[in-house]
Amino acid sequence: MQQITQPSGSAENGFENDPRSVNGYYGEDDSYQDGEATFDVRQFLAVIRANLLVISIIIASALALSVIVTMLQTPLFTASTTLQINDQSAQILGKQDDISQDPVVSAADTERFLQTQVDILKSRVLLERIAQKLRLVGNSRFYDAMGMRQPSGDLSRSELEDLTLTALDKARDISIPRNSRLATVSFTSAQPQLAAQIANTMATEFVQANLQRRFDSSAYARDFISGQLAEARAKLERSERELNAYARQAGLIRDRDSNNTPDQNRNSGSVTTASLMQINNAANQAEAARIVAEQRWQLVSHGDPLNSPDVLANPAISSLIAERARVQSELERQRANHLEDYPAVAQLRAQVGVIDAQLQSVAKNIRASVKQQYDAAVETEQSLKQQVASLKGSSLEEQDRLVQYNLLAREADTSRTVYEGLLQRYKELNAAAGISASNISIIDAAIPPIRPSSPNLFRNILLALLGGMLAAAAFVYLRMQFDDSVRVPEDVEGKLKMPLLGVIPLVQELDVGMALDDPKSPVSEGYNSLRSALLYSTASGLPKSILVTSSQPSEGKSTTGMAIATGIARLGRTVVLLDVDLRRPTLHRYIKGAGADNNHGMSSLLTSQSSIDEVLCDTDVETLKIITSGPIPPSPTELLSSNRMQMLLDELTSRFDLVIVDSPPVLGLADAPLMSALVDGVVMVIQSDRSRRGSLKASLRRLRSMRTVVLGAVLTKFDATNMGNRYSEYYGYNYYQYSANSDT
Repeated sequence: MQQITQPSGSAENGFENDPRSVNGYYGEDDSYQDGEATFDVRQFLAVIRANLLVISIIIASALALSVIVTMLQTPLFTASTTLQINDQSAQILGKQDDISQDPVVSAADTERFLQTQVDILKSRVLLERIAQKLRLVGNSRFYDAMGMRQPSGDLSRSELEDLTLTALDKARDISIPRNSRLATVSFTSAQPQLAAQIANTMATEFVQANLQRRFDSSAYARDFISGQLAEARAKLERSERELNAYARQAGLIRDRDSNNTPDQNRNSGSVTTASLMQINNAANQAEAARIVAEQRWQLVSHGDPLNSPDVLANPAISSLIAERARVQSELERQRANHLEDYPAVAQLRAQVGVIDAQLQSVAKNIRASVKQQYDAAVETEQSLKQQVASLKGSSLEEQDRLVQYNLLAREADTSRTVYEGLLQRYKELNAAAGISASNISIIDAAIPPIRPSSPNLFRNILLALLGGMLAAAAFVYLRMQFDDSVRVPEDVEGKLKMPLLGVIPLVQELDVGMALDDPKSPVSEGYNSLRSALLYSTASGLPKSILVTSSQPSEGKSTTGMAIATGIARLGRTVVLLDVDLRRPTLHRYIKGAGADNNHGMSSLLTSQSSIDEVLCDTDVETLKIITSGPIPPSPTELLSSNRMQMLLDELTSRFDLVIVDSPPVLGLADAPLMSALVDGVVMVIQSDRSRRGSLKASLRRLRSMRTVVLGAVLTKFDATNMGNRYSEYYGYNYYQYSANSDT
């Protein structure tokens, strides 16, 4: 028997002992490249066409269900309020120069701050404020608007409050876009007015709660400063009383100015010291006045008084000097014209004497006045210096008593400073706690919506369409995954991982013979394609011996064996077809004449009752011979496993170009595996839409356990007109109608 070289292949990928792998041929389906599945758009569309009815039903059901659910839902209205949330509020009583500017903060801190505000908006405390503000707990109108049943009277106050807050929490929605300070507060209800009212109340209560938290945050500081202020007031009162008691005891009279510091009070607060300073200043002024008066007296008392500045500065002296100059000028003029005894000259000379006497008299009076002023200045200076000396002694005695007084005064001033500072801070805290502006403002208040926000028919239809498509895809996918049958040519390579040799279309059993006789029939074309594949199935071409089998009975293996034998024989090669199905033989039905009685055949040869020439039956094709099964033996397996079978095959392969063996099914019987070990290759016949992947894989495992060369599979009875098979890319309905409709 001719030994066929087995190509290398992996048992894991299902192509072991695959003869066509030598030529690099693994079928026409390009969906498998390098052992990995690739996406094929045409096959995808074909799958949709094959399951179009189911897909349409699922999608239509989803759309109908969405419309029904939408119509049954209660219309809900959503009202929204927009809030602006700044990082820090403006301080009305603060020290900021520009309250409109926001502080510079990092982006991460801003995000955390805004998220914190959103969490506060979602807090239970805010819901409680809303429920209390609008009196929603136990409000039947609110429960009706929220689509809730009226709570029974058995519920307690806390349970009723929890029910109300839960309804509020489910209906509200808080959102804030990234890179924005505008938060949207929404509330959904069956009543648009109530939705707008609750949305606005939520915004206003959020602002009020924010201000309340700020006011409460300074309460501790105000309480603390209030306590410190009371202590400082008591301490200041005690210090003032001690200071006044010591001043009364020591006989000190102090003029303490509240604006002076203790060091200033130490020097200027005493009455004695103030008097000493005043009298000392007066004494200094008196001494200066005495010095000036003494200088005037020195000028007046020495020399001619008329030369003194004080005398010359006197208006009377100035007028007398001017009058004497006039009279003297007139006298000189008269003397120029008259003698000394002339009356006019004598008269003028007498007038000059009178004026000189007046000048001396006025000068003496002025000198006496300067003398008096000088004496008064000396007396005043001496008196003030005596008083200064007296007050100095009193002041020194008082300073000894002021040591303790200054200590008490300094303590009192310190207490007053502390008290005034605490009082000022307390006033500022009280003012700032109630006047600080909010960092949250309402931009757009909610108004009652006109159109309902849900149900949205268009959106529900889109969602239903998407859901229906997903459900249909899942159904088709699961259907394909759980579909264990081999229906189309792609399943042979996809599910069984074995080469496809040919596809035989479905025809009626009575028309099989007629279809085979017609060379242009789809059946003949299919078997011609199978014949061509077998001619190149191995590296050396057509094998010398081929076993035709199937996993189950009635899958068309006998017809396939007959068609293969006839096709090869028509090429001019000698072919012998053996019917080794010694349990249910069928080949004798194809023979006309003497061989139809099936009295001689394989059983006769195996039991040595007949020779080969005696059992060979002629056919319509000259080069094709058939050996029928012969009488059915009691133990077919023993005959087929005998050495006689091996010898018979060797002799037939030496006499004929091709030996084709028609064997029983693989499953349940040992005949086919035994025969597969004796031939050069096996052709597996698979009936479309009947054979299961599990049974086929079990058959292949049994065959390959005998180290059999599986040439490939033939898909028989393939109905391309079936909607479920129309997605095959190998053959289509138009292909099988080509020869019948064509005129050429």
